Formats: sequence, C-alpha cells, structure tokens
Amino acid sequence: MLFQPLKKTLQAATIAVACAGAVSAEVYMRGNDSDPETLDQHKTSTVVEANLLRDLYEGLVIYNTRAEVIPGVATDWTISDDGLVYTFNLREDARWSNGDPVTAGDFVFSLNRIMEPATAAKYANILYPIKGAEAINKGEGEGIEMGVRAVDDTTLEITLEQPTPFFIELLTHQTALPLHPASVEEHGDAFVRPGNMVSNGAYTLVSFTPNDKIVMQKNEMFHDAENVAIEEVHFIPFEDRANCARRFEAGEVHSCSDIAAEQIGDLRDRLGDRVRVAPYLGVYYYGVNSAREPFDDVRIRQALSMTMDREFLAEEIWSGAMLPAYSWVPPGIGNYVDEQPTLDYADLPMLDREDRAIELMIEAGYGPDNPLDVEISYNTSENHERTANAIADMWAPLGVNVTYQVRDASAHYAMLRDDKIHDVARAGWIGDYSDPQNFLFLNRADNPGFNYGAYDNPEYDGLLDQAAATVDLEERAQILAEAEAMFLRDVPQIPILFYSSKSLVSDQLSGWDDNIQNVHPTRFLSLSN
Repeated sequence: MLFQPLKKTLQAATIAVACAGAVSAEVYMRGNDSDPETLDQHKTSTVVEANLLRDLYEGLVIYNTRAEVIPGVATDWTISDDGLVYTFNLREDARWSNGDPVTAGDFVFSLNRIMEPATAAKYANILYPIKGAEAINKGEGEGIEMGVRAVDDTTLEITLEQPTPFFIELLTHQTALPLHPASVEEHGDAFVRPGNMVSNGAYTLVSFTPNDKIVMQKNEMFHDAENVAIEEVHFIPFEDRANCARRFEAGEVHSCSDIAAEQIGDLRDRLGDRVRVAPYLGVYYYGVNSAREPFDDVRIRQALSMTMDREFLAEEIWSGAMLPAYSWVPPGIGNYVDEQPTLDYADLPMLDREDRAIELMIEAGYGPDNPLDVEISYNTSENHERTANAIADMWAPLGVNVTYQVRDASAHYAMLRDDKIHDVARAGWIGDYSDPQNFLFLNRADNPGFNYGAYDNPEYDGLLDQAAATVDLEERAQILAEAEAMFLRDVPQIPILFYSSKSLVSDQLSGWDDNIQNVHPTRFLSLSN
C-alpha cells in the first residue's frame, strides 16, 4: 500500500452517512473502479486515479461536464504565431487548501519534477511536446532547461519543441496538475497522505481507508467554492462491478463508474435511464499483418472487414456495452472534421456486403474451393473469445478456415509489439487525449510498437507529418481526415467496435452529462432528495 489510512477519528459532524440503508443527500457516495495505486499525479496511470485527482486538483485548463476544455487556474492564454510559445494568465484568486496563492512558479516546479528521471513518471511522455522535456526525462538533458518559465507570479510561459495544436488538450491530463512545492519538499513522497496533502481543487483529502473508501471534503479555499454544491464525497472501490450495482439498487451509492457487460440488459429493464451507456474515446480492432502473404493483398483485408456484422457483435456479444465502429477515429473527438471518413460499405446491407466480399476473395484467389487459413490471436478473455468465434462464423462464407492462438495479455501484447508473428490479432486503444492524432499515429511505419497491422505507407506518414506542422486547426483536421480515409481504404487494422462508458447514475444526482471522455468532476454535480 502506498500509504496507511488516517488514524484520527473524524468529527461526528463530518460523518453524514449511515453504515447501512439509504445514503444521505448531503454526502455523495461515489463508486470507483478500484483503489488508486497512487495519488501522486506524476506517477498516475489509470482512470481510477484520474477520477480522484480531478476532484483534488485543478490544472491550467480543465474539462467541463461535456468534456469541453475550459479555463482552470488559467483565465486565458495566447499562442505565438509560430505555435511554439504559450502564455498563460493565472487567476489571482487561485489558492492552495492551506491558503497559499497558486503561482506560475508552482507549475514550473511541477513540470520540472515530472520530467526528472528519479520521479519515474509513467506518463511523462504526454508532456514531451514541451521544449527539452524528452531529453531531460531520458537522462540526456545535461545543460538543458525545460521550456517552462514564470514570467511573474500570475504569468506562465511554456515553449514547445514544435507546433502542437492539441497541446491545450494535453494539459487536461492529470499529469499536468500542479503540486504544492513546500509540501513535496517537506514530506517527499509522503505528500500524498491525508494531513500532508495540500491541494488546489474543489476538494481536500480527509482520509483513505484501503478497500473501504476515500473521503474528501469541500475545499473552502477553492476560488469557485460558492458554486460547489456537494460538501463531501466518498469514493468507494468496486472491483466487483456487480457489487456496486447491488448497492446502487439498495440506495447505498449514488453512482457506479462501470457495469458488468452481462448485466446491462437486466439492469436496463429494472432501472431504465439510470443505466448510462455512451460513446467512449476508444476503439476495439483487429490488426491484420499486412507484411506477410496473403494479407498484403488489400482485397483480402477489405473482404474480412466487410463481412463483420458489427451491430450483432455490439448487441449480442457485448450486450450493448460496445458500439459498432465504421471509422478508426471515434466520433465526437476534438479538433476534427464534422463529418469524418467511414468505411465505404458502412451503409450497405450485410447480404450485399457479403456478396461483394466473396467477389474480392475470388479475385484474390481464395474461396470455398480454395480456403484461406487465418489464425486469430487474442488475449485471454471470455468476451474476446466470443467475439473471435462470432467473426469466424461471419468469415465462413468467404471460404476462411479459422484457428485460434490465445495468450495472456502480457504475452499477447509482447508478441504484437516485438515479434509480429500473427495473421490477425485483437487489440484495443483508449485515447489519452481528445485529438485524432492520438489514434492515427498508431499506424505510422516508424511506430512499430503499436503498428500491429505493419502498415507501411509513406503517403499516409507524410500526411501526418504535414498535419504536425500545421498550426491552423481546421486545416489540420482536413489533412488528418485525408489520412484516415486512406487508412480505411487499406484497412491494415480493422475497426470493429467503439468502447462505451457504462455507468449507473441516481435520479438524486444532477449535472452528470454523458461525454466521450467519461469525465464527471464532482464540483459540477449536485444532490437532492
């Protein structure tokens, strides 16, 4: 365990919920997927931790309830004409929970700390666009200073290595949250403990009892405290999703952060619109090894994609917990075109798609009289197994004989990353930030670690390079859309499903807006009887 629970007994006034029975309307009982591994924003790597840190701290910019980027500690910012220098004006009323002002120097301290190799930050690369950050983080930064500077207490300047139009979006990530320098210097890694932590968000940390709950209270020093409705929030870990659902139905929690897929239909019957399933920023796909015969033939890849009945997979195999995917980049993503490219057979009836796929296979030299042997690789999971079996049935009319290779997750992804001995392999990607580049970069020839389709298209890579050098977001979006259309034509990786967020939300809870990032800061929520 990172730290021990607080030994002190909370005053009775802070305990507003009974041990059993219906919850109090004054305390938000919030189901979370599990306990955090850490509350150090520089060592975080999970959604569980992001949910907690989003309540404890406020960054330069934040997400609102619709996952739109809005000002946080920064009231506004300007970007130089060359796209390299960002100047942030900080609000003068920003305070730490101990009353200290939040200054530009605090952000300089924090951004330098995350890049120090000794910090061992798992997600430091999120902030590599900052000048000097990558070299320093990799221990190659002798004599290099990071491109972060406090012009004065309320003016922060960040200089980038190259134009990065989605940089503001990156700053919503928990790794960009500030630290209170004096607390870190006094307590070291123990600054995360209750009683030691000084935070600048809407809530402060009161206690952490592992396997029980994390208690936070409203931060009266927060600059927008008068608009924070919920006085106290208890984050309760539920690795057993069914247990959270049971306690939700018993009125003991107000929300659950996830639902077991097999329960969705039954819960919908009983709970109606309190069951929330919404698009999430992730794609479930099959990487087709285009570097080996016969999968280097685009007609075969297109045929395999055409015959996937994505609606059936989403509803019957995944119980409505996934959504059909006819593009690579999830819909609703930021910094993109309004009408993004899709597979050109997306609107064709399945029978017509199957007929066209059979024609393509015959043109490529395969069919029922000359079967194509395909091995589907996937990591151990009942849902992945059921998906693979269903897809094998869909491919049967093409004359495809399917075998399976099943590995545990670590071995499966090590094979995809290093050996690439697969024919077709299951994979998935959840975006780190809401920008199409975070999905399209997976298919670059110079990104073998994630390019499971072994796609090697200089024209595609050139479009991504062109987009990276384009500061105008609308022009950049058009270039990225051209790249996605090219990718969907070649389908070296076949998009199958989009992930969805799955939540239970009480009628007592207001302000919860479904959004593609599945972010729901407590500061924007309220409770009623």
